[in-house]
Amino acid sequence: MRILIQTLFILLTFGAVLSGCGGQSDAPTSAAAAAPEKTYNWKIVTTWPPNFPIFQEGVQRFADDVKILSNGRLKIKVFAGGELVPALQVFDAVSQGTVEMGHGAGYYWAGKLPAAQFFTAVPFGMNAQGMNAWLSAGDGLTLWRELYKPHNLVPFPMGNTGVQMGGWFNKKIDSVADLKGLKMRIPGLGGKVFAKAGGTPVLMAGGEIYTALDRGTIDATEWVGPFHDERLGLYRAAKYYYYPGWHEPGPVLELTVNAQAYASLPANLQKAIEVAASDTNQWMLNQFEARNMQALRRLKDEHKVQVLPFPDDVLAELHRLTGEVMDEEAAKNPAFKKVYENYRGFMADHDEWGQLSEAAYQRARGQ
Repeated sequence: MRILIQTLFILLTFGAVLSGCGGQSDAPTSAAAAAPEKTYNWKIVTTWPPNFPIFQEGVQRFADDVKILSNGRLKIKVFAGGELVPALQVFDAVSQGTVEMGHGAGYYWAGKLPAAQFFTAVPFGMNAQGMNAWLSAGDGLTLWRELYKPHNLVPFPMGNTGVQMGGWFNKKIDSVADLKGLKMRIPGLGGKVFAKAGGTPVLMAGGEIYTALDRGTIDATEWVGPFHDERLGLYRAAKYYYYPGWHEPGPVLELTVNAQAYASLPANLQKAIEVAASDTNQWMLNQFEARNMQALRRLKDEHKVQVLPFPDDVLAELHRLTGEVMDEEAAKNPAFKKVYENYRGFMADHDEWGQLSEAAYQRARGQ
């Protein structure tokens, strides 16, 4: 992908030279094209803590790539959650034009847009491979932009964690009954399923999780995966680490751009944002795939964490409850229903092919 960025940089630079040297044309000229040397200084706010590996690091990498691709014409200053706006106000800040860009996860805005949750993760839904396919080769991105358009936002996929872990608990989960009464930090549709199972879901920003778990404000938490959970020190606040991450099998991270700001850019700078976001999307997933197992070994060997699978009957019940939640949400929200039907149809095809490809290959390897 870096080769693609370098190639695009050459083409953008060459195009800028031609536009400066070319003669008159009969084609109409837009206001943006009439001022090809205009520079833009933008801000991007995120939902992530300062210096947060991969997440915040990836956003800074994106900003650096855009600067390179634009030949310095589009500069983006990066602000972590709370540095310019509170972490969970990113959506509003970009929508209102307070800043030009934001980075977070769509399920944080479930209170405003229930269907936004599809563009992060669906419990027992598609993994990263499926989500990327739905967004880039299916109808996913079109539906996403249609949903965000009334809020003055243009979304792009920009990151994916891959399948997450199931979370940290201070007691063993031997049955569904053990979930009842637990206060757990778990956002999105997974939180609704957890509530149906008798738990109490809590939404909080990443920077608050360790303290809440350590002080007993919450009884359990999901966060990301071994690499980030180790960095956050969650092994010091809970004994048991469960898998798999049934609630987030392939969560997408989102770049949002204020629609007016985006429209003000010439086409080549819009393309720079698109290409840099796509590169960052894959880069983030690659980082998780490379680092998680190393961190999990440290958690087990050095920190003596008990890594346990959820019992089969617990997963079966959570799966059943997921179906109830999805049907209930679809019944009360037309936008949710529209996206759900498209998502479900794409997932059926993806799963069928996956059984003949990825799953069959894993079985052939004896995994």
